[in-house]
Amino acid sequence: MFDSLPSLAPSRPAVFFDKDGTLLDDVPYNVDPAQMRFARGAADALALLARYPLRLFVVSNQSGVALGRFPHDALERVEAELHAMFASCGATLSGFYACPHHPHGSVHPYARACDCRKPAPGLLLRAAHEHGVELASSWMVGDILDDVEAGQRAGCRTILADCGNETEWQSAPERVPYAIVTNLRDAAQMIADTFDYEHPRASGRPFAQTRAVPR
Repeated sequence: MFDSLPSLAPSRPAVFFDKDGTLLDDVPYNVDPAQMRFARGAADALALLARYPLRLFVVSNQSGVALGRFPHDALERVEAELHAMFASCGATLSGFYACPHHPHGSVHPYARACDCRKPAPGLLLRAAHEHGVELASSWMVGDILDDVEAGQRAGCRTILADCGNETEWQSAPERVPYAIVTNLRDAAQMIADTFDYEHPRASGRPFAQTRAVPR
C-alpha cells in the first residue's frame, strides 16, 4: 500500500525498535509511564545512535486495545513518555507506531485482522512513507522472530536481541536475522559500525579507521 506512494520527506535511513522486551522491560499490557523502564543496554544504545544521522522509531503491537485491556488513548501517554526517555539519552524519537488490532479481540473496531500487526510490515511501511525512510539501509531490532519477519518484509536489515523472549523459533527464510545479539547496546554498536563502514564521510570518521562489517 505505502510503497506505491511518494515519500513525504527526504530519504534517510532509520532504526526501528520493538518496544516491550527490546527497548523496555517487558511488562505485559503496560500503559503506565511509571512502569516504563529501559531494558539492559537500551539507554546506552540510544545515546550511541543519537550521534548518527538516523531516524529512530518505536513500532509495537498493542493488542491490549482490541482485547479491552486499556483504551486506545492510553497510548498517547506511552508515546509522551517514550519521547521523554529518548530525550534523556540525547536522542530524538521520530515516531511511535502502534498496532491496536487483534483478530480475536472484543473491542470494535480493533477486533480484526490487519496489515500492521507484526509480523506484517505495515507499521514500518507507514513510518517510511510519512518520514521519508530509506528502508534498504534501515534496521529493525526486536526480541522475537515476528519482529525480524516484519523488518525483512519491509526491506530492512534485522537484528534479534535474544534475551529469552523468543520461545517458538518458527523457522522461515524471512525470519532469519542479519545478526543475533544479547542486548540493545550490542545491536547499536553493530548498526553504528555498519554505518561508519558504508558512509565514512557522513559519519565523520576516516574510512581507514572504520571496522569492516561481515556481510
